[in-house]
Amino acid sequence: MRGPKVTAVLAAGALALTACGGGSGSDSKSSGGEFTYWSMWKENEPQAKVIKAAIDKFSKETGTKVDVEWQGRDIRTKIGPAIAANKAPDLVENGFDVISSLLASTGQAADLTPVYNSEVPGEGKKVADVIPAKYLDAMPKDPDGVTRWIVPYVLNSATYYYNKADADLATTPATWDDFVKLCDTLKAEAKACVASDGDNTWTNFLLLDYLLVRDNGPGTLGKIYQDKTGAAWDQPGVLESAKRIEQFVKGGYLLKGYDASKYPAQQTSWATGKAAFHLDGTWVPSEASKNLAAGFKVGEFAVPTTKGGNTEIDIIPLGFAIPKKAKHPEPAQKFIAYFLKKDNLSGISTEAKNITPREDIPAPEELADAQKLLSANPSRLPLDGVAGDYLDKSLFPAFADLWLGKATAEQFVAKAKQGQIAYWKANG
Repeated sequence: MRGPKVTAVLAAGALALTACGGGSGSDSKSSGGEFTYWSMWKENEPQAKVIKAAIDKFSKETGTKVDVEWQGRDIRTKIGPAIAANKAPDLVENGFDVISSLLASTGQAADLTPVYNSEVPGEGKKVADVIPAKYLDAMPKDPDGVTRWIVPYVLNSATYYYNKADADLATTPATWDDFVKLCDTLKAEAKACVASDGDNTWTNFLLLDYLLVRDNGPGTLGKIYQDKTGAAWDQPGVLESAKRIEQFVKGGYLLKGYDASKYPAQQTSWATGKAAFHLDGTWVPSEASKNLAAGFKVGEFAVPTTKGGNTEIDIIPLGFAIPKKAKHPEPAQKFIAYFLKKDNLSGISTEAKNITPREDIPAPEELADAQKLLSANPSRLPLDGVAGDYLDKSLFPAFADLWLGKATAEQFVAKAKQGQIAYWKANG
């Protein structure tokens, strides 16, 4: 399953909860109540099988009836109309970007602080004790300033992937200079450094997005986006980051043919050993598993630091949300806490091969390094959570020219600035 991406581009003991409230309806007085649940998975997917097993146990233990619909990815087109028609499900799930755009940003997502304050059944811990606050603090605020509108159960990220069994890659680069030196060494051995599908602009932009943070500090792209004058593009550090990209492209470090390739051609080339590294989300090991060369041992490392020293790691959470118009929010809240039990959530790692937000649940072996990176470093959202037409109409066309070798760093900055000014002129 390819992880969720920023919305615009498609264009992560006791059962009682304390202080659980909200919603306009009342629960069934029989047994443990009931609630409706719309899932983003199809019933035959590994994640769905893990969730279904938990639902069956929850219903048996509590007497709660769970009316689940395995909507699949089309759920994103159905949530809004359902809320507008006052037919909102009691529980939904999706990537943070989808929940943010459809529910949280419009004030339609319930504050799930009561869930975080509730106990994970049988563990003597609160939900807030098993999900690190840094993952939640990175979420966009809703109109009331709330960031606890999602309870994640999958934690995707974006890192470099490589073959730990390759002797040439025994030491991964910690700094940008080390990275360039390693790429030069590989080039001298007639081995490509990085595989990149030319048409996968969101993924390719991750490198510049990370470098903007490494060179200029957290929130750089978000601050640039908010500047309607476009002047933020003139910061010296921004051009410095763009020059690193130009250096990378001109250095010949990208696997030949990348500029005309279409996903997943070069990802497959990386998996078969034709390039050392590939930057993308933590869904890559699962996607590429059938193509991995014999003896390939997947590992991860972070986009190297620069003189700025910043080490933030992208998080792409996927999880539960409850619409404010839910008619039966209380049993839905109880199920969320129940699913966070270690014996339930572990299946997301062992069966679905995803990282969970619980650090006491080991990630799949092929994502162990990524889990360590997430645990050890500050968290941020990819592209600082920037979404909308701005990316496709303003930023990405300019970046594509830079990445494909059609523009210099200076030309990229100029075009991005011009596009931003035009974007804000048209969008207020």
